[in-house]
Amino acid sequence: MVSPGTFVLPPIVARCLQAINEHDLSALLRTFAADAIVNDQLQDWRGTDAIAEWARRDVLAEQLTLRAVNCLEHHGHAVVLAYADGLFDKRGLPDPLEVHLYFTLAEERIVQLILLMNRSGTSRFDALLHEP
Repeated sequence: MVSPGTFVLPPIVARCLQAINEHDLSALLRTFAADAIVNDQLQDWRGTDAIAEWARRDVLAEQLTLRAVNCLEHHGHAVVLAYADGLFDKRGLPDPLEVHLYFTLAEERIVQLILLMNRSGTSRFDALLHEP
């Protein structure tokens, strides 16, 4: 488990996570560019309509919540380590469930979001924060 540190989320990322946690579809969609891509569970969702479909199914219906515990900004990207919870099937998953959210940002919008779960015990997030 990663110890929470002091970090600042880019404003658009903070708004995205707040919208997810409040289950606010309209606010969530406003954080994305019109042609943004979300990749979750190895499936792509491109554009507002597709991202809305993903959000309804995998965020709202599952009552997903994400608690950011760290963030690394790197060349226009923000990599957020978060703990995920919700109504999804948790059998066989670690507790807490650590997920990495790879945001690509442009013009104050999210143009790409990739959600990944590292295998248990393989997270090197703290080391990434300190590498040159």
